[in-house]
Amino acid sequence: MTEKHDKIAQDLQEAILEGYSEKFKKEFLRPENIGKIKDSDSYVSITGVCGDTLDIYLVVREGKISDIRFMTDGCGASITCASYVTRTAKGKSLEEALRIKPEDVNKYFEGLPEDHKHCAKLAVITLAAAIEKYQGKSNNK
Repeated sequence: MTEKHDKIAQDLQEAILEGYSEKFKKEFLRPENIGKIKDSDSYVSITGVCGDTLDIYLVVREGKISDIRFMTDGCGASITCASYVTRTAKGKSLEEALRIKPEDVNKYFEGLPEDHKHCAKLAVITLAAAIEKYQGKSNNK
């Protein structure tokens, strides 16, 4: 029975990912930076137009994002976009991370389906909000 179940799972996965680029499939199957950071320097939670909520946690050291994690109740595209955005932002200065745009996510994945482009926007907006919240806190010290 195990081989039969494995085949069913593989067929289902291929059907779900049909039409997506290899880069998207790779990120989808092995997303990075999922989790919470207990004592983060900044945390925000934003709900997108589709109802998916994305939380981003930041740790900033010497002006650079030294750690970043996300949690979401969203679809596979939300997870995949958040994984890419957090992976890309990690190690960058705050200013560099703020330059990440939804178009960059779409381009990296060689085009997202029209009904999932908002997932890239949600990931980028949430990252920017977390950075702006951190900057507001650090400016008030």
